[in-house]
Amino acid sequence: MTNKSMITGPTFDEMLHPDTIAPATRARALRMKTEDPLDPINLFNITWKDAANTPYYQVLPKALTGVDANIVVLYGKEFPTGAHKVGAAYSVLVEKELFGEVDPSQHTLVWPSTGNYGIGGAWVGCRMGFDGIVVLPAEMSQERFDRIKSYGARVIATPGSESNVKEIYDKTWELRRDPKVRVLNQFEVMGNYRFHYYVTGNTIVELAALLHSQGIGNGKVAAYCSAMGSAGTIAAGDRLKQVWPDHRIIGLEPVQCPTMYDNGYGSHDIQGIGDKHVTWIHNVLNMDAIMCIDDIECKKGLQLLTEPAGWETLSGRYGIPAETVQNLSTIFGISGVCNVLGAIKTAKFYGLGSQETVVTICTDAIDRYYSVMSSMTECYGRMDETEAAVRVESIFHGQKTDWIREGTQHARACWHNLKYYTWVEQQGKTVQELDAQRDPAWWLAHQAMVADIDARIRAARG
Repeated sequence: MTNKSMITGPTFDEMLHPDTIAPATRARALRMKTEDPLDPINLFNITWKDAANTPYYQVLPKALTGVDANIVVLYGKEFPTGAHKVGAAYSVLVEKELFGEVDPSQHTLVWPSTGNYGIGGAWVGCRMGFDGIVVLPAEMSQERFDRIKSYGARVIATPGSESNVKEIYDKTWELRRDPKVRVLNQFEVMGNYRFHYYVTGNTIVELAALLHSQGIGNGKVAAYCSAMGSAGTIAAGDRLKQVWPDHRIIGLEPVQCPTMYDNGYGSHDIQGIGDKHVTWIHNVLNMDAIMCIDDIECKKGLQLLTEPAGWETLSGRYGIPAETVQNLSTIFGISGVCNVLGAIKTAKFYGLGSQETVVTICTDAIDRYYSVMSSMTECYGRMDETEAAVRVESIFHGQKTDWIREGTQHARACWHNLKYYTWVEQQGKTVQELDAQRDPAWWLAHQAMVADIDARIRAARG
C-alpha cells in the first residue's frame, strides 16, 4: 500500500524530458527555482535542461583546450543545490521509498559522502519529509558543511580528506545499529547508476544531435570522460556505448591516489572523486581506459577560469569572447577542471580530429571552492596575467599522454577484482554477488528497471 505521507517528484523520463511534466507543475517549479529554492516543487527542476528544454552545455574554445577535437561540457550548476548529484540522491531515495524500505514517519536517513551527494541528500531528504544526517570528511571545503546545514540536515565529520572513505563507512556501520537509521550509500545503491545511465546518458545522446545541427561534430560522441567518486556519473557511458559501439568510456582519478591505475592510495584535493576504492555500481568491465590527473593542476586551472587575471588573459591574449569567458567562470569546480584535462588527454591519446567530440561533466561550480581558492593564493601567491598565460600553456595546452592505462581484458579483470576488498571483506557482499557483475545481463537488468520505477512513481502520485 502506498504511504500517504510520501512526497515524490519526477519520473526518470520527466527528468530527461521536463517538457512532459504537467504544465502547471512545470511552470510552478520554474518559478520557485528563484522564489523559494527550498519548496519541494523544486524536485521537478532535477534535470539537465533549461526552461526551453535545451541542455545546459558549453563548447569549450579550442584556444583554451589546444586540441582539434570538440570538447563539450554538460554543466550541473543549474540543478537544485547547484550540482547534479541531487539527481542521484533523489533517484536513490525515491526508489527506496517506493519499495517500502524507508518511511519519513519512522526513519532517519544517513548519506555517506565526500560532498555533493551529501548536499543533494540533505536537500532532497528534507524536501521529502525525512530527518537526515550527512557523514562527511572533516577536511572538505567549509562551503559544503554550511550548505548541508542550510538545507536542514545534520553533519557528522569523520577524520581525513577526500580519499578517506573507509572512515565514512566505519561511521555508517556504527550509526546503522539504530533500528531507525537507513543508510543510503551512493557507492552501492543502483538508483545512482540508473539516474546517470538513463537521464545523463540520454541527454548526451540528444546533445550530440543538437551539436551536429549547429555544424559541430559528426553527430556522435567519440569519448566520454568522467572522474569517479561514487562512479555514478560515468554510468552515462554505458548508454553512450549502446548507441555508438565504438564509443570510448574514460575514467579519471588523481595522480595522488591512483587506485585503479596502479592499485595505489594517497590523499588528494580533487573534491568529490578518487575515493580509494572501486565502487559497487561501477561497471569497470565496460571502461576503455583509466587516466590520472594532478590535483594541483586542477586547482590552478580553476583559478585561471574563475579569477580576473585569468579572464583578462583568456579574452585579451587568447581571443576568447568575453561572454564565453564569463560563462566559464560560473560553471566549473575542481572536478570539472579535472574532467576537462582528462578530455584533452583523451583527444591527444586517441588522435581525435575536428569532426570528433568528447563530452564531459562539470559537476558543480566555484561557489563551493572560494575557501580552497583563498588557500591556493596564500600558498602560491596571487595569479597575474603572466602566470595565467603560463597556466593555459602548461596545464591545458601542455597535457601529456602519460598516466594512461588502457582497458585491456586483463586490466578490466583487475579493476573488477579490486571490488572484493571493499564489498566482500568489509561491506557484507558475497563472492557470488560480485561474480554476477561479470555478466553484462546483470547491468542490463538494472537498466531495465527504469520503466518499472517510473510506473511506480506515477502510481504513487495518484
